[in-house]
Amino acid sequence: MQASRDIARLIEIMAALRTPGTGCPWDLEQDFATIAPYTLEEAYEVADAIARGDMADLREELGDLLLQVVFHARMAQEQGAFDFGDVVLAITEKLLRRHPHVFGDARGLSSEGVKQLWDRIKGEEKAGKDESTGVLAGVPVGLPALTRALKLQQKAGKVGFDWNDPMAVLAKIREEADEIEDAIRSGERRDAAAETGDLLFAVVNLARHLDVDPEGVLRATNQKFERRFASIERRLAARGKSPSQSTLAEMDALWDEAKAAER
Repeated sequence: MQASRDIARLIEIMAALRTPGTGCPWDLEQDFATIAPYTLEEAYEVADAIARGDMADLREELGDLLLQVVFHARMAQEQGAFDFGDVVLAITEKLLRRHPHVFGDARGLSSEGVKQLWDRIKGEEKAGKDESTGVLAGVPVGLPALTRALKLQQKAGKVGFDWNDPMAVLAKIREEADEIEDAIRSGERRDAAAETGDLLFAVVNLARHLDVDPEGVLRATNQKFERRFASIERRLAARGKSPSQSTLAEMDALWDEAKAAER
């Protein structure tokens, strides 16, 4: 088989990989459950390429993510459930349905108006399905915990279960921190762990009230930590040392220097 820009060729390759007797033994052993972790991993790698501004890598990672869609569609086709064409049909129908301001009569909407229309249409779609209709229904359990916490809070906030300002959330964060301290002092490690979860949930709420994405700001902090720790390693290497050969006080001092250099 030759490489091609045609999506049909990719579908053919996937079918060949899944053909018993002549296909790839590893691909033939997979099912939806075993492939799902790779699907999540590829989505994160797409996000990573975007964060790094690496367009060449982004092109490759988008291809890897597309392969995941083709893989799942092929397995569904083998079960007689649906095929790749059905996946394309479903998303094109959804895009047309949810954009009447582009493909229909609802013209001239602002960005906020579009968002409200999108939410209303999504609500109508869910109302037509046989699923839970509770306020918090429809938030996938497989989402990253910070993102799922954000979406749960957003849903609860829409019906008025919310604080009025960020300072109230900050007070809740201090309360949760105090409860963690009490649990640690009393030796209740299980309670301390549970309270830590409550603290993280409250911090997500603060991020929401500040109109920032908790995943995004934590990702930025991770990068900042990596950058500053790498600076510590370089400074220590110049002294002929490694972190394991250094004291915490020495590394703290280098951390402060790295932090000051970024200001």
